[in-house]
Order: sequence, then C-alpha cells, then structure tokens
Amino acid sequence: MFSKLTRFAHGRLAWGLLALTALGLELSALYFQYGMKLDPCVMCIYIRLAVLGLLLAGIIGMTAPTLRPVRMLASLLWGASAAWGVKLSMELVDIQTNPSPFATCSFLPEFPGWMPLHDWLPSVFMPTGMCTDIPWEFADVTMAQWMIVAFTTFLAALALFLVPVLKKQA
Repeated sequence: MFSKLTRFAHGRLAWGLLALTALGLELSALYFQYGMKLDPCVMCIYIRLAVLGLLLAGIIGMTAPTLRPVRMLASLLWGASAAWGVKLSMELVDIQTNPSPFATCSFLPEFPGWMPLHDWLPSVFMPTGMCTDIPWEFADVTMAQWMIVAFTTFLAALALFLVPVLKKQA
C-alpha cells in the first residue's frame, strides 16, 4: 500500500490532480463573480491567490515529479498555500460572523509594489465587494466556510502524501 502511494506521489497524475482541483476552484470563483454577479471582497482575492499557489504547486510538481527537489519545492508551496488559505478563510468567517465598524477589511489589496496584481489583471484580482457581506450559502454554509473545508482537505492530503513525496525513490 505504501509503495503504491509513493509511486503515485512520484507521478504526474497526483500533481495534475492537485493542479486540476485548484484550477476548478479558480474557475468556480470566476463563475461566482461573473456568472452569478457576486462581488469578491479583498479577503476573497487573497483566498484566490492562495488557491493560485496550489495551482502553481501542482504545475511545479508535474514538471519533474521524479526529482526529489522539485517535489520538495512543490510540497512546500502546497503546504504554505493551503495553510495561508485556511488562515484567510477563518479570518473572513470571523469578519462575517462578528461584523464590527472598527475591524473592517481594506478596499484595495495590499500586494507588493513589484507585483500589483490588481493593476495587472483587475478582472481577477480587483475586489468589488465588502468582507461583511455573505453573498452565497450552500447547506447553510458560507463560501468562506466551504473554503476552510477545501483548504483543510488540501492540508490533509499533503499530510497523507508528505512521506511518500519526500522519499528518494518510487
């Protein structure tokens, strides 16, 4: 069983599934924004960036999954992106469930000056909504709460794959 998991973790399919899942979440976010006309807040934009990190991790892992340094780099990005996504999603849930006029999110994302994504690609990275709004729910669970589930699932998958990913050979 463990050797099968190791072979899977050292193959392109595993990393492709990570990338494909993240791409599905990104496309879903764009559908919510443009298809359903739900405005993303600045925290939603940061969550999109965390999902983009997962997509990039999957792409990096797919490039050379048999090389341990590539798998290690992709795993590091996977873990950092998923952990950051959980943190952001939990902050957004807190803002939505405990709204306060003194604790609000900013209107513009605070990207580094050398990477102003909201200027480069405003259709994806420009927030137009308010963090306190809850524009969508499914089964009485908000979008931010669903993202906690998604990012926690990514972290659990990484925990399952961490030893096989870091093994030297398949």
